[in-house]
Amino acid sequence: MDGVFKALSDKNRRKILKMLREKDMSAGEIAKSFNISKPSLSHHLNILKQANLVQTERHGQNIIYSLNTTVFQELLTWIYDFKDKE
Repeated sequence: MDGVFKALSDKNRRKILKMLREKDMSAGEIAKSFNISKPSLSHHLNILKQANLVQTERHGQNIIYSLNTTVFQELLTWIYDFKDKE
């Protein structure tokens, strides 16, 4: 869960997740919405991937990123459990 919170702590990564909520995208498509270097974008995508918030699938030469909704469900369960214990 620590990796999820770390990943969510950055506004660029939250923006990427919002974009992927709309549709699966390649890194190039994601990059069009940011004014950051390719290595920086790659770093953000790797953090999201390590936290299992995104999944990847290779399509030819492109890697397509998509949301991993299972982790979001686990996060919501944790939040509800935390709230109920107060």
